[in-house]
Amino acid sequence: MRISLCQGLLTGAIILNLLILYYVSRAQQQMMEKRKELGRGTRRASLPASGLGGGLGVLVGAGGEPGVVGVEGHGRGPRVTVLLREFENFENYVGDVANSFLRQRPELPFLAVADTFPYPPLVLPDGARLLVLSPTPDQPPQVHRPEFHVQTEFVLLVPDGVELEQPRAIERLIRELEGEGGGPVRLVAAPVLARSAVQCLHLRVNLREWTATYSPAASGSSGSVCTALQGDAIVLIRTEDLFNLSVPLGRPLFPSLFVQTALRGWKVKLLESPCFSANHRPLFSSAHNQWKADTRLKDATGKIMRSFGVKRLLLPDGKEQWYGCSKETPRCFGTVQDDTPDYLYLDRWTPPCCLRALRETTKYVINILETSGVRYWLEGGTLLGAVRHQDIIPWDYDVDLGIYLEDIPNCDHLKNLDSGSLVDANGYVWERAVEGDFYRVQYSEANHLHVDLWPFYPRNGVMTKDTWTEHKQDVEFPEHFLQPLVPMSFAGITAYGPNNHRAFLELKFGEGVIENPQYPNPAKKRLDRSKL
Repeated sequence: MRISLCQGLLTGAIILNLLILYYVSRAQQQMMEKRKELGRGTRRASLPASGLGGGLGVLVGAGGEPGVVGVEGHGRGPRVTVLLREFENFENYVGDVANSFLRQRPELPFLAVADTFPYPPLVLPDGARLLVLSPTPDQPPQVHRPEFHVQTEFVLLVPDGVELEQPRAIERLIRELEGEGGGPVRLVAAPVLARSAVQCLHLRVNLREWTATYSPAASGSSGSVCTALQGDAIVLIRTEDLFNLSVPLGRPLFPSLFVQTALRGWKVKLLESPCFSANHRPLFSSAHNQWKADTRLKDATGKIMRSFGVKRLLLPDGKEQWYGCSKETPRCFGTVQDDTPDYLYLDRWTPPCCLRALRETTKYVINILETSGVRYWLEGGTLLGAVRHQDIIPWDYDVDLGIYLEDIPNCDHLKNLDSGSLVDANGYVWERAVEGDFYRVQYSEANHLHVDLWPFYPRNGVMTKDTWTEHKQDVEFPEHFLQPLVPMSFAGITAYGPNNHRAFLELKFGEGVIENPQYPNPAKKRLDRSKL
């Protein structure tokens, strides 16, 4: 059989890709084996010069020359690299921190890590290096990857402005971490003497619900174990553990670090001593610089939480921070295909910001319907959520209400929608839906989370419509379910629903629907009930 030129080129390309994948895999395996050997105190070799090219600000020492971090040559080298990640370009004490550690422990590698080349440039002492994470087109990727530049068994994460006064304090932290024997405690922390004490927190991260919850941990003696810290502290972690995190040096460092470690079931032990001093407190000399730092911290926190898929943060004091959609932004998911929103394919449920918007819209619409004299009832999956959860189903993406067609003229928001949509005084958008003969109320012009209003009218004792959708719950039903309507708890308010909700729901969805939750289209995505 003759092979065409195209077939030959395609075969060659496939073979070349396989060879590249093989050699990349071998290189990564050799790197991990080398780090393990270094952790056991074996002789360490320096990184290849080609991996540390002299690009501006990529990895530089005090004099601006390219450098290698933590390379000792012969014998057993230092076991820990001191790493400073959190500092501001416009005002910092990175040089002072480096001097403090290197005066007491000159053999320790000291690494300052920045996203971009700091301006003004850092002034670092001999033995301290700067690593810039942002890649540059003229350098190989390992130049900007910190795991290639930390050649010790442990990493000591230090905040800006801290000082080392007790040279053996680091050994105490190492002994504490080694004493845990590789159990759930994978980090050890010591407090920095500052205005506010370090607090141990419990952190629970629920990615399915896009939520991280902090709560105070019980205060105890030295050696308190928890899952997160609040306040200034120095943290020791094994290098292998740090660089097995998906974002090992994200900013802000502690929130980023503890979200990832909490998801892995790791814990941190907070010691009462040794303590590290902090002469530079407060860090910033002016209210303006403090404002700049606070603004950057807020922006960085939002960015890292969104990248992790955390849209709601519950703080220890009970306050909330939101990183999802609002009235001014589009909703968190796009057009729904096959009744299956995109987040279900990620094994997540409706983002909490979307549920919040749906609740607000529902309460608003129900209030207007009631004051206008429009009879309504909870319909379809919304009624199912009210029966199961007294709320919206955790994975639902809209709210359905049935209304009497004859009551529409009573409502100023509904009666003139045939001539166009209405944006009311509170920013909600009322419109006739383009998908069919029903009405829709959107959260805002930007955010299309919505409540659908389905008009029915009675005919010979049956509630019916003139047009129907393909949804299986969109069917006729006896009017006696609405005579009378009964109050039900839903989304924090009292709403109205059919008087025999079980029979009504089983007519629409089938027998046992209340006790057997399922996603809207099981053929596309099935609910794993073991995770409920």
